[in-house]
This record gives sequence, structure tokens and C-alpha cells, in this order.
Amino acid sequence: MPRTVDVTTPNDREIRVTRVFDAPRSLIWDCHTKPELVRRWLLGPDGWTMPVCEIDLKVGGRYRYVWRSDADGSEFGFRGQYREIAAPERIVNTERLDGPQGDAGGDALCTLTLAERGGRTTL
Repeated sequence: MPRTVDVTTPNDREIRVTRVFDAPRSLIWDCHTKPELVRRWLLGPDGWTMPVCEIDLKVGGRYRYVWRSDADGSEFGFRGQYREIAAPERIVNTERLDGPQGDAGGDALCTLTLAERGGRTTL
């Protein structure tokens, strides 16, 4: 089965991204909550690294991701706080650009849900 991503806009303030993985929910959960696994898949194009991947996975805990260009050393990142955690099925967190540009934009509210059926997980 080809890996496809379905992106919809249920309303003018929501974006829904759906993808089905041929993997158990526990593995997909780990890929979103363990820094050593996040660093393996949440990269941009070639020539970028992720020198900062901090995850304090608890309600009220914070996370921060920073990417760096090998070409010129420029960086960008995201940060946020966990509001709800129901392992291994749901995470609700805030998200904003790291740095001065993020302070102007405010927080996005993100909800990750994982549902497993027959060894396949829908994110």
C-alpha cells in the first residue's frame, strides 16, 4: 500500500492530517515521544540536522525542536507545552515558532490521536 497523507480543512481554523501506518500504535507513539526516534523522521531536506530535540512528556511539560542548516548555520524551531497525555492514544499540546517570530504569532493547539486496528495505526 502506498504511503499517502490525507489533508482536510474541516473548518476555517482547523487542519486535519490523516495517515495510516503499517505498524502498531505503540511504535508510532514512541516515534512521537522519544527524542532519539523523533530525530530520525522529523527532518527537513538533506543538509539539515536537528541538534535540539527536548521532550518532557508530562502534562505541563515542555518540548523544543531546533533544526540547523549545514550550509549556513541558520536555525529555526518549534516549542510548546503538553496539555493532555493519554498514552498510547492521545497527546494535546501547544505549538509555536521558537524565537521572536513565534511570539508574534501565538500558539497553535495540536491534537495527536492514534487508533490501531489489525496491526495498522491511523494517525
